[in-house]
Amino acid sequence: MLRAPATAWSTLMKASFLLAAVLLVGLPLAANATTPQQQRMADCSAKNKGLKGDAYKTAQSACLSGHAAETKAVNPQQERMRKCNADAGAKKLAGDARKTFMSSCLKAS
Repeated sequence: MLRAPATAWSTLMKASFLLAAVLLVGLPLAANATTPQQQRMADCSAKNKGLKGDAYKTAQSACLSGHAAETKAVNPQQERMRKCNADAGAKKLAGDARKTFMSSCLKAS
């Protein structure tokens, strides 16, 4: 039985199929590997899940950089402002009425 001589074309095709097979087998393995940075991001994201907005960004930044999250103590003025603002919101005050209420609330507290 006589064999046809291998041509450059058939050699190229075999090499292409072999390369494609190696790449297709290797892709799922590379996709599942997580880097330490990706793992740290996942851990920090899970830890800061309940936070939103700037609080989330600050906590994520601190967590990813390895620093402990800074807890800021709320001073009495901030607490008073928060309470008066909540009261004004509950009463649905707006405009001058809200401004007057806030002024008297902050002075009285």
